[in-house]
Amino acid sequence: MMTNLLLMILNFAGGFLSLMLLARFFMQWQRVSFHNQLGQFVIATTDWCVKPLRRFLPGLFGLDMASLLPAWVVQTILVYAGLVIRAGALNENTVALLLGVWGLGLVELMQLMIYMVMGIVLISAVFSWVNPHAPMAPLFFSLSTPFLRPLRKVIPPIANVDLSPLVLLLVLQILLMVLKTIGGAFAPLIFGL
Repeated sequence: MMTNLLLMILNFAGGFLSLMLLARFFMQWQRVSFHNQLGQFVIATTDWCVKPLRRFLPGLFGLDMASLLPAWVVQTILVYAGLVIRAGALNENTVALLLGVWGLGLVELMQLMIYMVMGIVLISAVFSWVNPHAPMAPLFFSLSTPFLRPLRKVIPPIANVDLSPLVLLLVLQILLMVLKTIGGAFAPLIFGL
């Protein structure tokens, strides 16, 4: 019971930090203004980590690596902590174990990104149906548009209803299934099978 409680607390805290770092990454990638409540919250929760890293980690192709890399590190630490607490017996080959944990951490980060995009698309769709003039609506519209734009070129609206969010959610669910399969491929490296 205590191990489950500890894992739940670790996953909540680490997942929250990773989510905020990913939100900062996505907002900077899409050049979305941080001059709103959500943007200020994201900056306040991640500045302690991102600002010092910017001295050592430059951006890459316009992507903020100082936000993305710590999210990967946090997910990797969560994977390792979960494995140690749950499994106990891990691979004795340190290099294989590190490769497996880093790979699984990357898979977990990609899954978190997909869940975040799903949340953004759902919130954007709800705003478009309920209150498209809400103060936070432009933020979610601008974050979801790059993911929906390619689908909107292919899928026309039917009776003024945009079906691209539904198709995107289906594609993202398929990607989650693929990532789950890829994550399972790291088991031999981690457990020495």
